[in-house]
Amino acid sequence: MTELESPSAKLETRNPKLTVTDLRKSFLTPAGERLEVLRGVTFSVNAGESVAIMGASGSGKSTLLHLLGGLEAPDHGSIAAGDFAVEGASQSALARFRNHQVGFVFQFHHLLTDLTAAENVSLPLLMKRTNSGEATRMAMQALEEVGLGNRASHLAGNLSGGEQQRVALCRALINQPAIVLADEPTGNLDDTIGDEIARSLMAHAKRVRAIVILATHSHAVATLCDRVLTLRDGRLTGDF
Repeated sequence: MTELESPSAKLETRNPKLTVTDLRKSFLTPAGERLEVLRGVTFSVNAGESVAIMGASGSGKSTLLHLLGGLEAPDHGSIAAGDFAVEGASQSALARFRNHQVGFVFQFHHLLTDLTAAENVSLPLLMKRTNSGEATRMAMQALEEVGLGNRASHLAGNLSGGEQQRVALCRALINQPAIVLADEPTGNLDDTIGDEIARSLMAHAKRVRAIVILATHSHAVATLCDRVLTLRDGRLTGDF
């Protein structure tokens, strides 16, 4: 499978299937020993599906999401989003892939605290060269939909944890991404807000036939997904 010159153009023509084959990743410990985190992970996800990845702390859930999003490179194996080979792509192609096709939701938000909520949400649109006025309008609409319209002009650093995660969710979904990768998005939230975040991700998957892959410790959140896979000893088990 060869790298496409423009992954965004290819993927926007249809909803891609994500196919992961024999993915392996290891790291060197401070003592110089090699730690195998992923030992041959293979699975696929169709457009419109949501999949929960469960496993103990340190089992490799975050590493798997980073590989899927092109933030890290695997030692071995392949990741195909439609016809785009993630593992073999150049840095510029990966940047286009992430900007146009992938939405990330992290446990600790990663918002720019000196920007307002609306400015944070509009950033992915501006990176796609959307008109600034239109980007602001779309960001405001997204924040209204999650009950944060009255907080849009507040600095992100002044928002509560639950508010920050809802802003992060809006930012991740503002470009209507084909693939959403969520790493413990409800980990630091109370059950009510955590359930709201998870249900918003599931609704996005169904509404635009996106793929949602969610790493979580929460069985309640996992049961909202179409399938649950468990990482154990570097391999996945569950309903493939």
